[in-house]
Amino acid sequence: MSVVGASPAVGLFCVPRSPPSNIPRFRMAVRSSAVSVAPILTKLKHECATPLPLLRHVADAMAADMRAGLAVDGGSDLKMILSYVDSLPTGNEKGLFYALDLGGTNFRVLRVQLGGKEERVIDTEFEQVSIPQELMFGTSEDLFDFIASGLDKFAQKEGEKFYLPPGRKREIGFTFSFPVRQTSIDSGILIKWTKGFAVSGTAGRDVVACLNEAMERQRLDMRVSALVNDTVGTLAGARYWDDDVMVAVILGTGTNACYVERTDTIAKLQGHDSSSGRTIINTEWGAFSNGLPLTVFDSDMDDASINPGEQIFEKTISGMYLGEIVRRVLLKIAEAGAFGDSIPEKLSTPFVLRTPDISAMQQDNSDDLKAVGSILYDITGVESNLSARKIVVEVCDTVVKRGGRLAGAGIVGILQKMEEDSQGLIFGKRTVVAMDGGLYEHYPQYRRYLQDAVTELLGLEISKNVIIEHSKDGSGIGAALLAAANSKYEHDF
Repeated sequence: MSVVGASPAVGLFCVPRSPPSNIPRFRMAVRSSAVSVAPILTKLKHECATPLPLLRHVADAMAADMRAGLAVDGGSDLKMILSYVDSLPTGNEKGLFYALDLGGTNFRVLRVQLGGKEERVIDTEFEQVSIPQELMFGTSEDLFDFIASGLDKFAQKEGEKFYLPPGRKREIGFTFSFPVRQTSIDSGILIKWTKGFAVSGTAGRDVVACLNEAMERQRLDMRVSALVNDTVGTLAGARYWDDDVMVAVILGTGTNACYVERTDTIAKLQGHDSSSGRTIINTEWGAFSNGLPLTVFDSDMDDASINPGEQIFEKTISGMYLGEIVRRVLLKIAEAGAFGDSIPEKLSTPFVLRTPDISAMQQDNSDDLKAVGSILYDITGVESNLSARKIVVEVCDTVVKRGGRLAGAGIVGILQKMEEDSQGLIFGKRTVVAMDGGLYEHYPQYRRYLQDAVTELLGLEISKNVIIEHSKDGSGIGAALLAAANSKYEHDF
């Protein structure tokens, strides 16, 4: 929500006191705040601006970095990881398939009965299991035994609605959202644990082998048919329902994108033949950094992060960081004297203001912006009047507008690259971009800014053919569908 005419000239973050009658202290304090705060806001808007020429540069640079990353490993910031997914779901798949999604402090198990073109998804069930904290710091064997045990308990609850043909093992799609060097559709070497995990004995090992060994120890008769990244799972899940899906993007706490690529354009691809002539490339686009409009608040946040100089695109557009950028701007405003002599201690706490908080503030359409005032006070300790609240909403909007429009430019960069390689593949027909993640789902202003950028860059006519579609929780069922599409057994469909 853009706040029109929100001026810093009225009592910014000042709580009126009763001044002596002969000294207009409040008015003097207001002028002082206005003088010190206005340049901060002006500079922020200028440095976060995303005019069309800048968006074009970002889209072009994204396409160029994709090419460089496909030419040779380490050729650009983008890793452009080969997924080895050559067979995408067609809708013809039949049978019972499982999915296991390990991406954080919980893992999710799912089963789905597929009935081919006519019946599609006949039935599906899932459960979520919390991982005890001690296992996040334990041994590889302990962690995978716990996961296999959970999978075994879930499999034992399989009811009559689910049917496995005789002579077959149950097959699993394994979504593993940690850095992996994939070596085939059903194997990948763990590079390192992230997200608070520090499991010993796994780095440098095939994570599928770790899971298969644990299932054998549990006497669980299953096998992994597909190892997938969550973005790849989202693409597969959406593609099952719509053949025009070519790109998938996750915009949540973190962000990533993948797309369908022709194998003959991948110069670094050696010794891998694709029967379909195409595969899915996981871009790892969070590492992109070329030509982004950055501020001192971004630089300071990056310096204080656990990975300085890395994941710059992610730090500009994803849910983990938008609230923190806003907090740093508000802290700067406070340091300019807008709170008087003191700065609320909460406001100095990194990541205390989260992206759902700034989204909630932007959804406040009341005349007095009461919800904005409540959130500000409860989360950051800031007491505010209406003028202050308008300024806060303006700061939120400035940061979120930049994020959404840059994400849109990134999507156009992927589409451009695909179109350059195959004229008419993208811009000559209906093309669907599947979107997942809480940021995209729950932040309407972000969503609108993203769509606006895509429309501006492609023009009205072409953009009508590019459909950006929400695909909620697509990665779980997508992994099961990839297990089906890459089944070890001969398809009977």
